[in-house]
Amino acid sequence: MNDSASRRVRVRAPELVGKGGWLNTGDQQYTLADLRGRIVILDFWTFCCINCLHVLDELRELEERHRDTVVVVGVHSPKFVHEAEHQSVVDAVERYGVEHPVLDDPELATWKQYAVRAWPTLVVIDPEGYVVAQHAGEGHVHAIERLVEELEAEHEAKGTLRRGDGPYVAPEPEPTVLRFPGKALLLPSGNFLVSDTTRHQLVELAEDGESVVRRTGTGERGFTDGSAEAASFNEPQGLALLDDGSVVVADTVNHALRRLDLASGEVTTLAGTGKQWMQGAPTSGPAREVALSSPWDVALFGGKVWIAMAGVHQLWTYDPAAGTVEVAAGTTNEGLVDGPGAEAWFAQPSGLAATDERLWLADSETSALRWVDRDGAVHTAVGTGLFDFGHRDGEAGQALLQHPLGVTALPDGSVAVADTYNHALRRYDPATGEVTTLATDLREPSDAVLVGDDIVVVESARHRLTRLRLPEEAVRVEAVAHRTQRAATEVAPGRLRLDVIFQAPAGQKLDTRYGPSTRLLVSATPPELLLKGEGADSDLSRELELDPAVTEGVLHVSAMAASCDDDPANEYPACHVHQQDWGVPVRLVEGAADRLPLVLAGLDEGAAGDAR
Repeated sequence: MNDSASRRVRVRAPELVGKGGWLNTGDQQYTLADLRGRIVILDFWTFCCINCLHVLDELRELEERHRDTVVVVGVHSPKFVHEAEHQSVVDAVERYGVEHPVLDDPELATWKQYAVRAWPTLVVIDPEGYVVAQHAGEGHVHAIERLVEELEAEHEAKGTLRRGDGPYVAPEPEPTVLRFPGKALLLPSGNFLVSDTTRHQLVELAEDGESVVRRTGTGERGFTDGSAEAASFNEPQGLALLDDGSVVVADTVNHALRRLDLASGEVTTLAGTGKQWMQGAPTSGPAREVALSSPWDVALFGGKVWIAMAGVHQLWTYDPAAGTVEVAAGTTNEGLVDGPGAEAWFAQPSGLAATDERLWLADSETSALRWVDRDGAVHTAVGTGLFDFGHRDGEAGQALLQHPLGVTALPDGSVAVADTYNHALRRYDPATGEVTTLATDLREPSDAVLVGDDIVVVESARHRLTRLRLPEEAVRVEAVAHRTQRAATEVAPGRLRLDVIFQAPAGQKLDTRYGPSTRLLVSATPPELLLKGEGADSDLSRELELDPAVTEGVLHVSAMAASCDDDPANEYPACHVHQQDWGVPVRLVEGAADRLPLVLAGLDEGAAGDAR
């Protein structure tokens, strides 16, 4: 046995249990015993989470290269109530092109068994059924692939590796005109341009919103410029009309902005490198030389194209005249904080709409409607934070949305919100400060455009555009309010030891060339929960003090670690940034644990009492 294998902590993997059953397996149900002999990678994800979508994309090449030894199992663990609906998970698996088995775990049973605390989390199980690694956040696939290669060699030698086809069975394709469309744009001709996200195309529809005029893109994932027939996209979303009559496209999974010439059908790239922006990369410069991160929507405001950069919880701008991009607002921390752009926090901004005075935005993970003023300051109209959501009308301060993805400016100064996970179209009126419901019984609406007195809604999960007359009266709905479904972690009041576990992957070391290679940021909701330990520091362990008078709350923990290849002969070692944000609901209970471990990469050996 090699050194790394003998050093590796192994913990018996708990069974895979989910009330929703298995998807992408041809109706076959599986246990861990059925997967024995294969290397299993559990991907704990939820479909609202942009970091989870990044990991789905990161895993594609690993799955392809190790198809006969590795089985990836997506364990769907919902944050929002809507995500606990089985049909919504079925839709999401198709929408995002998930090509591995998925266990639908609406009650978080397997999540709890594996003590997972964050989306996304990856767990590696060896061919004998032992957990050998756990990683929270994105950017870990290079380390996991190295571990997979070690496990392949080790278990081939032991005779415990079983090669062959995996359990994935592709679902039957559905013959609809659109497939999970994302955003729509009314063209000067009166036609509609729609981002047909799951089919990786742009589709021009006639004024009836149904007849196809032309398609742009091959229909396969790719990043190629050229004619309408030759160009390729990767899950495109937002669309905006530029002053020159062309269309800018948020090509989300390519981390790029593209340009469509409406006259010729030619597609070119305006911004992005095709690689995802990571911490430490440039945040301004020539647009084709700066990496972006999951741009989800675009809008023209103040002479620039504003970008809802969902992947890093920021707003960026693209200047068409100068050909440059730069950060306009947001710190990359996930949450809801108003103020000057440089200090504001967002959480997956996913929809934009501009008026002369305001840039409205749907901030999806905080279930919030927010806006940016002409001075670049950020304000919140509806929404309170990451953990509260629901369907409640009335005064904006107490109104609730659920993961909205789109926003549309209306002629009277109010805004319509595509309230995606409530299957509704909502309205906020700044003049009265009231939130109302315009329409229900939509299916995951993700955008809407005005056409005269009508509003045309992108009904994403019904694969169509739906035309509604803007109603005179609000629809009355029963008010509901929710909090995230995760059970609170019981911790002792007073002193609490926070340990973020990070073990550099095999063959790597912490990157200390430019100062500390790690960073830990801690805050709390409500702020009074933390008597001591708030703020940023380079140490991944910290002593917190919790106020016994505050019985419940949420600890917000953001950790980052940078590691590089540990080879003195290599003048330019490959370096990787590992980053994760946790929101940990806690309940203060006398006699409960006085240590809170959060695994960024590796295993918490302090908790591995039953290690083999």
